[in-house]
Order: sequence, then structure tokens, then C-alpha cells
Amino acid sequence: MRVALAQISSTGDPRANLELVAAEVAAAREAGARLLVLPEATMCRFGVPLAPVAEPVDGPWASALERLADEAGLTVVAGAFTPGEGGRVRNTLLVRGAGVRAHYDKVHVYDAFGYAESDAVEPGREPVVVDVDGVGVGLTTCYDVRFPGLFTALAERGASVVVVAASWGAGPGKAEQWGLLTRARALDSTCFVLACGQADPGVPAGAAPRGVGFSCVVDPVGAVLAGLGAGCGRLVVDLDVAAVERVRAVLPVLANRRV
Repeated sequence: MRVALAQISSTGDPRANLELVAAEVAAAREAGARLLVLPEATMCRFGVPLAPVAEPVDGPWASALERLADEAGLTVVAGAFTPGEGGRVRNTLLVRGAGVRAHYDKVHVYDAFGYAESDAVEPGREPVVVDVDGVGVGLTTCYDVRFPGLFTALAERGASVVVVAASWGAGPGKAEQWGLLTRARALDSTCFVLACGQADPGVPAGAAPRGVGFSCVVDPVGAVLAGLGAGCGRLVVDLDVAAVERVRAVLPVLANRRV
């Protein structure tokens, strides 16, 4: 399974960001990828009011994403914001193209390091696994990577690959934590992990998380197959999906789990 990760730096303008997406979809198609992963907040960066830009999962931005993905003949995962209750939004991953139409609302909201995402974002409730070319792909967003139980739940629901789309907050040790956590979650679930974050925007960090970069692809035993630095960039990686079953046969952490 050939996958592509696009480490972009979103703006506060959803229309401009859709142009970024179009360029990444074209590049992924040219590379022969079947799955393209874009970061959390692809639709609109954090640090601006989110309620005015939120749209339903069948709204204009999602529909444009679906057209791009369908025309390219591949499946695209991209972070967006959809309307929630009480004036809040949901932090939503849209999955569109090549016969796939799904979404995931981020379960674990980022109330940490002095930031309260729950002020503006309503948490989701359910893990989601989608089928891409016969491969189970689990969906997670940013802060979710700190919760191993979600990753094992996705594996138990049929995931061999887990996406982590992020707009990772900067700060002391945060980039190192990102690398450690993505590798640990691959080991916990014995899945491939496709960790795609926003690039470092190159401006002083504000209160809202923007990105640190360092997107990576990790195999089921925690080895990094490919990675990026802080700036914008792309990864294209061929996954040996059959390796998941081989690893689970010798490292049966899912079967051996007691609690």
C-alpha cells in the first residue's frame, strides 16, 4: 500500500487551504499513492475563531475535498472543523475519495499545557476505522496519541494502519515527545502509524498550537521508516501491510492483553 503524507502549514483561510490540498492531492496521485494524509486543522489553522469557518461533513469544503480525491482516484484524510453543540465545533477528520466517505470527531480534546481546547471544541465519542483498498485504517487526532487504549481499540476493530493527524503544540521537549509517542503507539497496537503534523510556521508560538513538523511513518515494531524535519514537505512510503500479521504472530500484545 503506497501512502503519502503532506506536512503543510495551514492559513486562516479555508479557500486558500483548499488550494494547498489540491496541490498535495496532485502530487500524491503523481507518486502513485492510494492514501494521502494531511494534518489536523488543514481546513483552517488554530488561533482564529473556529465557529465561523465550521461546516457540516457534507458542506462546501468537504464536498470540494471529495471532488479532488475522487478525480485523483485516491483516498484523502484531512483535518476540518464541523459544527458542535452550544456554539462549539468538532475537531473532525474527513476521509474522502475512491469509494470512502467517513469522518472522525477527535475524542480527546487538548486541555493540557495551559491550553483548553474544550472551550471551543466538543469531544467526539467513537473510534473509527475505514477500509482503504481492503486495509483497515484507524483515525486519530493529535492529543489522542497520548492515549494507548484508543490505538488498541482501533487495532481490535480491524486497523492495520493508524493515522495521527496533528497540529502539535510547540514547547520544551514537545518535538521529542511527538517522536516517542508515535513510536510507542505503533508498538502498543502493532500497527503502522502515519503521523502527519502541521509544519512549523516559522513564527513565534502563540497560545494556540500550530505545529512543529517531524511527520513520520512508523512500522509495527516502532521503527521509523521515513520522516521529515520542521518545515513543509512530503513523504511517500510503501507499506508491507502483511507485516502486521507477521509481527502480531510473534509479538501478540493484543491477544495477550488482560486488562
